[in-house]
Amino acid sequence: MRLLIATDAWHPQVNGVVRSLENMAAAGAAYGFDPVFLTHQDFASLPLPGYPEIRVAYATKRHVARLWDDLQPTHVHISTEGTVGYATRRYCLAHGRPFTTSYHTRFPEYLSARAPVPETWSYAWLRRFHGAANGTMVSTPSLERDLHARGFTNLMRWTRGVDTELFRPRPPDAPDAPDLAGLPRPIFLSVGRLAVEKNLEAFLRLDLPGTKVVVGDGPDRARLAGIAPAARFLGIRTGAALAALYAAADVFVFPSLTDTFGIVLLEALACGVPVAAYPVTGPLDVIGRTGAGVLDHDLRAAALAALAIPRERCRSEALRYTWAESARQFYDNIAQAHGSTSVRVRAAGTPSRGIVELG
Repeated sequence: MRLLIATDAWHPQVNGVVRSLENMAAAGAAYGFDPVFLTHQDFASLPLPGYPEIRVAYATKRHVARLWDDLQPTHVHISTEGTVGYATRRYCLAHGRPFTTSYHTRFPEYLSARAPVPETWSYAWLRRFHGAANGTMVSTPSLERDLHARGFTNLMRWTRGVDTELFRPRPPDAPDAPDLAGLPRPIFLSVGRLAVEKNLEAFLRLDLPGTKVVVGDGPDRARLAGIAPAARFLGIRTGAALAALYAAADVFVFPSLTDTFGIVLLEALACGVPVAAYPVTGPLDVIGRTGAGVLDHDLRAAALAALAIPRERCRSEALRYTWAESARQFYDNIAQAHGSTSVRVRAAGTPSRGIVELG
């Protein structure tokens, strides 16, 4: 079975959507699926003003039709509501093809932070976009409740995971990550895109001891650096270099008010680092009352209180989230939305190459 994943979020972007889709693609064969991607790379595109790493594709239903003939998908998932997602949606509706969608980003809140567009208008458009799908995947219970209250239907749960082999605590005698060596302690770390909707300013204006460290890049970097000249801005880090920074930090501060999940929360916890965040969607679901972090409308109080949390508790909480479970939910949702009831992986050693049972 061939699964077409249409997404406007793709390389060179570094974000939770891209990481989630990469992990789903890697797990596809275990569920009998051959995932293929339709992205901005398949179309002529232009950089989004202020976000050069984000490409806006000139995608049309006719162009999707030509690509469709080459790919011949049996299943369709539309990951984003951009031009690639919208053109794929139009094609599916015109040809009676079922599809699923996912709700990754609170675009109404993002847009209203930059332009005088009422959130009600944006939500009305998103409700129409996702309402045509056989199912819309959401990452957390609180997001599901919020969207349901706004009139969204056919919501399906799809959690996220973390690579606990890559993101793990450092040995007690390990030296600091090179970028952090010699910095005054405690180290308060934040990781993410440097853009106004991520609310990094709230973190940088906190009166905290030690050192604030920011990992990531984006259009707001220069302004944010001016707000907190003593903070260390390290740019983008990935893989083992990013994991080392997490593991060497004392508290992970997540100031976002608009993220729908926050994979970075899991990465920090997997490294044994407690979280300080606002009590909003994402932190409420990942941290909640686990004791692995502190949620407070007073972010400074949360950051200071998090210093007392045992690192073992954080690691233990992260181990509850796996990409394997995320993939199981994802492919089960795909199967159900396309007319089957479940999808199961056969036991290791099963001779058949058809390793998916739909039933």
